[in-house]
Amino acid sequence: MTTKTSIDSRRASKTKRPPTEWWRQAVVYQIYPRSFKDSNGDGIGDLRGILSKLDYLKWLGVDVLWLSPIYQSPNRDNGYDISDYQAIMNEFGTMEDFDILLREVHARGMRLLMDLVVNHTSDEHPWFIASCLDAHGPYRNFYIWRPGVDGKPPNNWASFFGGSVWERHPATEQYYLHLFAVQQPDLNWEYPPMRQAIYAMMRWWLNKGVDGFRMDVINAIAKAPGLPNAPGERPWEWGGAYFLNRPEVHAYLQEMRDQVLASYDVMTVGETLDVAPEQALQYVGFDRGELDMVFQFELMDIDAGPEGKWDVRPWQLSEFKRIVSRWQTGLHGRGWNSLYLNNHDQPRMVSRFGHDGIFRAESAKMLATLLHTLQGTPFIYQGEEIGMTNARFDTIDAYRDIETLNWYAAQIAEPRRSPADVMDAIYAKGRDNARTPMQWTAEAQAGFTTGEPWLTVNPNYRQINVESQRTDPDSVLAYYRRLIALRRQYPVIIHGDYTLVDPENERTYAFMRAWAGDCLVTILNFGQTPQTFRWPAAPAFPAQPMRLVLSNYSEVPPTIARVMSLRPFETRVYVAVRATRSGGAPSDADDRDREEAP
Repeated sequence: MTTKTSIDSRRASKTKRPPTEWWRQAVVYQIYPRSFKDSNGDGIGDLRGILSKLDYLKWLGVDVLWLSPIYQSPNRDNGYDISDYQAIMNEFGTMEDFDILLREVHARGMRLLMDLVVNHTSDEHPWFIASCLDAHGPYRNFYIWRPGVDGKPPNNWASFFGGSVWERHPATEQYYLHLFAVQQPDLNWEYPPMRQAIYAMMRWWLNKGVDGFRMDVINAIAKAPGLPNAPGERPWEWGGAYFLNRPEVHAYLQEMRDQVLASYDVMTVGETLDVAPEQALQYVGFDRGELDMVFQFELMDIDAGPEGKWDVRPWQLSEFKRIVSRWQTGLHGRGWNSLYLNNHDQPRMVSRFGHDGIFRAESAKMLATLLHTLQGTPFIYQGEEIGMTNARFDTIDAYRDIETLNWYAAQIAEPRRSPADVMDAIYAKGRDNARTPMQWTAEAQAGFTTGEPWLTVNPNYRQINVESQRTDPDSVLAYYRRLIALRRQYPVIIHGDYTLVDPENERTYAFMRAWAGDCLVTILNFGQTPQTFRWPAAPAFPAQPMRLVLSNYSEVPPTIARVMSLRPFETRVYVAVRATRSGGAPSDADDRDREEAP
């Protein structure tokens, strides 16, 4: 096994990556290809569908497109079970289609990020098939095989998708490890030939011209030596301490950086479960050079109760602010944040953190303002820019997500809550909430397909769609364009530090950003009722005159005030008045003391 010491000793002699760090200024748009746009009427989104919408994405103003997996796959977990890393899923198109897409993305001045899934493969991958056929062959050690213990699995770890992480293979009378579905056997990162095969595949894509990778559950690739039992008396216990954030993972990532990534000007973001800011710095610290940023889940777990994700509990804004602030201050000047509130694995942010009823548009704009004025790289998930909401399908038969279906079956088999409560949890947290087809128009099937969609379209597509918002200057979509432009206009958003204002306020969220004499203040009402925001004694009220540059309501006072009346889900962004940016417009000191109610 390659050790961290041996890898670190080689690192200094390697050529470092070009230090452009373009990803700090970028805004990323995540595409879930199956649900984005269907070009041939089979009900499944595809590469040519994405190609047809590149001009829309360029118009929106995003810099980077991240594609969820498009590799060949039997689709047990919607593409996260890969059977061929160097082929395109038949339903999505061909490698020629991909090459055209990549060329056209670059022609529009955008970049393309691929999803890298290397904790596991599909059980239909040739490596795993060969691993099963010969217990002594060259591919056996590509995966994690162990004999049983007293007729039982090798240990008591619980799978992310329910049950044991072990599956017995009758032909060889051994068990293979799968942290996720039975059809997703984990790769053995301790085995150098396996790592070299992964690195060769990565180089193949990078040489094609892709601009980086989002690395799926990358902090789970290293498992504890000996694979010990997790504590507890239940048949299957959570064993995260034995496969998340293991010390060995950093050796693997340093080796990956040295042998592959250092030779390319690319962006990397790692999906990392169960990390706090100090742990994240081991991955993204500027002195470490392993990854550019990580997706952390601390904020995504804010409404999870003692039983985990499906045990939905109310969340408090003060806790929300503490989590965001901990990451903003913890990484500032030392590493880089990713910024997101939803993706293909999370419910829609406007339904979860905002209001998907009468204040849908206002709360969607408010949440977007929060993300785009923090320090870090914002990630927009498809449909977020028009305020798409969670779906409420009548029966479990309408759902397709393997995690949701497995959990539902387990709850019905051993009922601990009513079927209605089970469905309420799915309505709140199910992954298919984020996977319903993109709502392009008010026409049949939301303009996503001319056929029958693989997953039912959210019925509210007639009211919520791109076409109706594209020409509406007050739409959520128009607001996203303004936010993206704002980031480019004010460098303080990229570089500034972060100071939280009034931490314990359970209705409003305010923070300051400062850099090189510039100052920005964002104020957000998270409530459905009007609120009066009063600037506290500390931190100090901004000394320099500040003017309004963005709000999700009209008729807003043009300068900041110590006391402000905010409408439901209202947000305002103020910046320091500087001649180079605004002509030095004056403000009246009395107006800065108190504003009139809107």
